[in-house]
Amino acid sequence: MSMTTTQPPAPGSETGSRTELSTGALPRRFPLLLLAGSALVVAGVLAAFSSFGPVAWALLTAVAYTVIIVTASVRVEGGRKAKDRLVTAIVYGCFLLAMAPLVSLLYTVADKGLDRFSPYFLTVSMNGVLPSMDAGGVYHAIVGTLAITGMATLMAVPIGVLTAVYLVEYAQGRLKKVITFFVDVMTGIPSIVAGLFVVALWMMLFGPGKTNGAAGAISLAVLMIPVVVRSSEEMLRLVPQDLREASYALGVPKWRTIVKVVLPTSAAGLTTGIMLAIARVIGETAPLVLTAGSSAVSINWNLFDGQMMNLPVFIFSQFRMGGAVNYERAWAAALTLVLVVMLLFFLARVIGRLFAPKTR
Repeated sequence: MSMTTTQPPAPGSETGSRTELSTGALPRRFPLLLLAGSALVVAGVLAAFSSFGPVAWALLTAVAYTVIIVTASVRVEGGRKAKDRLVTAIVYGCFLLAMAPLVSLLYTVADKGLDRFSPYFLTVSMNGVLPSMDAGGVYHAIVGTLAITGMATLMAVPIGVLTAVYLVEYAQGRLKKVITFFVDVMTGIPSIVAGLFVVALWMMLFGPGKTNGAAGAISLAVLMIPVVVRSSEEMLRLVPQDLREASYALGVPKWRTIVKVVLPTSAAGLTTGIMLAIARVIGETAPLVLTAGSSAVSINWNLFDGQMMNLPVFIFSQFRMGGAVNYERAWAAALTLVLVVMLLFFLARVIGRLFAPKTR
């Protein structure tokens, strides 16, 4: 007498899919296949009407996918799971919608900036180059950007972090409210107001017409300080109070607890906040036009001697002059500025990881 055994259906077979549907669940790969199918169908329909565009294609694909996946989920999985899939589709759609401008910006800058972006462009200045000449580079602006932003960071970071430490660890009562109020007010100050403030200060100290990189660094520091204070304050508040109390229980004084426990614990967050402050000011143009000048064409390493060009002002001046060559220089300089910011963020991540407390 022979006995027959039945093999379980393969996961991808028709019987397996039918069994999976009978249990009230859509196939695991159904959402991905539906998204691909919706994209292809919408592309075909738009191409047939000769109105194909990436924005319309993305929106119609998202709508078609959401409607079909929710309808299928209602019929197979029930209303509760259908609501979950609807919210999931909306969340992913909002994420992609938020990323679209960033991706579009980076693509545009890279596409237009790569035409002139080269080692030659990065290693020469505009000294002796006429606006109409197909020559020159952005090296002097890179030097100015790094020097001005570096000096501003050296001034703003200690002031901002120490102010945040005072607000979190020491300040109480009315003084704390007053400091917090003025920090909030400074956060909303327009950048040109900071530039005018430094111009007036410089005129009082050195007389009119004294523009240099140091003045530009001070104007950027005025804009950086409130950002550093607010971000550092939030990071310091995230440090558990238990860590402070454990340190106090061992007899460690408060200042040493802050230096050895609080600051190292929040090092990664503090670094991120500082980088956000740098990113906030590294692209500022208005205050630097007023304070650092806009006509420097040669390399200047001295922040206190004469005008100093920087990348935002270089981009502005090239677009203002007009012409195909100047536009190419401006786009290439914009790409350089984006790469500089990305490099600074990478270095900040490395520094934050090195100084963060070891968990193993």
